[in-house]
Amino acid sequence: MSKQIDHKQLSTLALKVEPEWKKFFAKNKKKLEGMDVFVHELHDEISEKTDCLQCANCCRTLGPRITDKDVERMAKALRLKPVDVIKKYLRIDEDGDMVFQSMPCPFLGDDNYCAIYENRPKACREYPHTDRKRFYQIYNLSIKNAYTCPIVYEVLERLTK
Repeated sequence: MSKQIDHKQLSTLALKVEPEWKKFFAKNKKKLEGMDVFVHELHDEISEKTDCLQCANCCRTLGPRITDKDVERMAKALRLKPVDVIKKYLRIDEDGDMVFQSMPCPFLGDDNYCAIYENRPKACREYPHTDRKRFYQIYNLSIKNAYTCPIVYEVLERLTK
């Protein structure tokens, strides 16, 4: 098992290689359209050796978009009415999306465990999106996510080498 990238250094590391990643995408966009299987294999391999509980950068810094279904699921888990979940934990952002009132996530514990893990928002469950179909469509989002997530950083590093 290789050593996990230090999440505290991610933004510095990503900043250094971002131009290479963008250059790779510009040159290889058409090739990337058919590379989902390869990208998903990288995602699986890297995710397996990555301990998200050592990092939790996503839970500390990224405010996921919360859907009405997410609110219902969280309300059930918290034994609250959906309206009370909204009042207590959520706000509408500048894009008109429901997000957490503040970050880090109100459900992130000191041990980096999520208090509502089984009922966490869809955006949290799907993160870091490196296993998504048509990965090439979210390549630029992935560059942004590489500043936060060691999995994304390493997927992009291995993909572009």
